[in-house]
Amino acid sequence: MVTKQELKNTLTDLGICKGMTLEVHCSLSSFGELEGGAFTVIDTLKELVTEEGSIFMPALRLSRELELTEEDKKLGITVKIRKLPVNAEKTAMGVVADTFRRMPDTFTGTDTISTSGWGKHGSEAAASGLDYPVYNGGKALLFGVDIYKLTAMHYVEGITPSDITARYEPDEEINRIYPPEEWLIEKGHPPVKAWYKIQDMAFKQDLITTACIGGCKVMYFDLWSVVSLYENELKTDPYGLWGLRKGTA
Repeated sequence: MVTKQELKNTLTDLGICKGMTLEVHCSLSSFGELEGGAFTVIDTLKELVTEEGSIFMPALRLSRELELTEEDKKLGITVKIRKLPVNAEKTAMGVVADTFRRMPDTFTGTDTISTSGWGKHGSEAAASGLDYPVYNGGKALLFGVDIYKLTAMHYVEGITPSDITARYEPDEEINRIYPPEEWLIEKGHPPVKAWYKIQDMAFKQDLITTACIGGCKVMYFDLWSVVSLYENELKTDPYGLWGLRKGTA
């Protein structure tokens, strides 16, 4: 069993300290067994950053990916996720984020795609999601997950060429079967996992620090240093980034 003190020691060694702003994503099961479970992760982070710092976690009210029917596959659907009600206790964000969201001293947005925050700038989560940590020196702390859980990456995707995003949006027939107000649907997949390219670039530039706590691999890095790599690739070669050719489906 991983103890709270072991967790705290490792995070201290990584540089987690008072006054810091963190975007946190956590797979609790990646630890194997952690003393105190989700509460230990949250309490330890709060003790380290204190109320002079801030903690942000995802609060997306989404189910896990649901199994596709044969009809779904014929329509070209590749991802099917249900949007959950405001009072949903369990989401695809995991037990740590769900526990954090329900705490009385946590601020959370009301939209389906929302963020939870705690600490000095925690209220920014309800007002503007991850804007504060992304643009004010925030750090990313990933427990047992990789860059594909980093919500901040989406914050620069507004510059993606519209013809790229249009390729993977559901058509009218799909929207009729799965109304957008109730479902999150994707149609098709880009041929390349572009975010892994960004993660590899970040590792090569020594932007990511890693550690292990029990069976959990931890990644820690400056948010904007990594997110800006993605922004730059979207500006300079978005089609190459996703393994696409301009003007072709």
